[in-house]
Amino acid sequence: MIKRVLIANRGEIAVRVIRAARELGIETVAVYSDCDRLALHVRMANRAYRLGPSPAAESYLDMDRIFEAARASNADAIHPGYGFLSEKPEFAQRCSSEGIIFVGPNFEAMKQMGDKVSARKTALNVGVPVVPGSEGVVLNSQSALRVAQDIGFPIMVKASAGGGGKGMRLVTAAEQLPSALRDAESEALAAFGDSSVYLEKAILRPRHIEFQILADRHGNVIHLGERECSIQRRHQKVIEECPSPLMTSALRQKMGEAAVSLAKACGYENAGTMEFLVENSGEFYFLEMNTRLQVEHPVTEMVTGIDLVKEQFRIASGERLGLRQGEVDWRGHALECRIYAEDPENQFYPCPGRITRLRVPSGPAVRDDGGIYEGWSVPIYYDPLLSKLVTWGRDRLEAICRMERALSEYQVGGIKTNLSMFRSILAHADFRDGLLSTDFIERLFSSTNVQANKLELQNIALIATILHAGKKQPSSHKKNIESGWKDSARREGLR
Repeated sequence: MIKRVLIANRGEIAVRVIRAARELGIETVAVYSDCDRLALHVRMANRAYRLGPSPAAESYLDMDRIFEAARASNADAIHPGYGFLSEKPEFAQRCSSEGIIFVGPNFEAMKQMGDKVSARKTALNVGVPVVPGSEGVVLNSQSALRVAQDIGFPIMVKASAGGGGKGMRLVTAAEQLPSALRDAESEALAAFGDSSVYLEKAILRPRHIEFQILADRHGNVIHLGERECSIQRRHQKVIEECPSPLMTSALRQKMGEAAVSLAKACGYENAGTMEFLVENSGEFYFLEMNTRLQVEHPVTEMVTGIDLVKEQFRIASGERLGLRQGEVDWRGHALECRIYAEDPENQFYPCPGRITRLRVPSGPAVRDDGGIYEGWSVPIYYDPLLSKLVTWGRDRLEAICRMERALSEYQVGGIKTNLSMFRSILAHADFRDGLLSTDFIERLFSSTNVQANKLELQNIALIATILHAGKKQPSSHKKNIESGWKDSARREGLR
């Protein structure tokens, strides 16, 4: 078993890994940038080492500094978390050359499946359906136009490296293609250091469903079922659940077998996720593989009772999987909401700053995976994810009602958060009925904004009337009217 692990990450995922390691008796080493000197993961670890200045390129993305910390701390393993260096094959390869255990897949499998173009080819070779698209990366706008005309508009321009919705552009007509290519290539280069892109047919209003797999070094591969990830904003997941409301036993078996066959085809080890686009008819297409632990892994843990991070450590230590496919059991339903420091009233822009008040919900079957505390200042340099709020219920409705209760208890002062967005989504009839698609939020908030604008105009007119008549009204009457407007505005979320 691993004795000491360096966690090459920060925030809530670093805290999550520390907790699992501690339960296994593994010592933990945190690394931090200057702005993270007092971060929660630093305070929780057994040891901590400074990497450098706050920008990620000079700290969490600097391999040399991470390996210096690993040598200084005598760490025998590195857990990459997600993001940063977690899907860089060269990082896994360097761990191997340095004699350090990488808590993740081998670099050959990471290279094969981490690149979306290569992963598509692997899927086709084993008979797993993929979304129609280009055979490889597109080199210029002329070749891209030929491919787009062959598969038909609308299409998606997608970065071949990385994920998280970066380097993606929807194109509905030929004249949009050149600028979409430039924008996607530029964003991909900035985010992943690789500007290559490819094209896929845009499937309108699909569901995004992914399968969690575990694979050991001895050829054993199982899946832990699916997660519904269709509730997205700008191609970034914000609510996930397990199981999917769309899923049937037959569809789970078919998609699970496809996920396992893909993992076996690339000789995969450790935890990973196969992502699919699924039509309501049940037709599915392989999308990509995430060769790491997923942000949304807690919903799978809540339903299966399997600690994925502990499994990662055991597999990396050379142990065999402790269970077979037939022993995996799914009980109840779990939801996850990603709590971000962002302003819903200002196009969801990040909202860094000091947290002046924090009350985290608790109670039966409520889990909060957070990396913050009261008094902590959210930095401007990284993804503004604060925590992941997870609830479990005996069925989907109970999980939703429990999440609504938990959200009502959640209080974060000093900064803006997206808590109000989740209340709107969970209250929507389509969400409660399980009628989900990747454009759900876009449709919800386009109609909500229309109503909000109408209400705002009505309130402006009411204010004008009050101000105009103010001198003629008794002060107590004016106070009652003004108080009534404020109460109404609060109820409608306009204050």
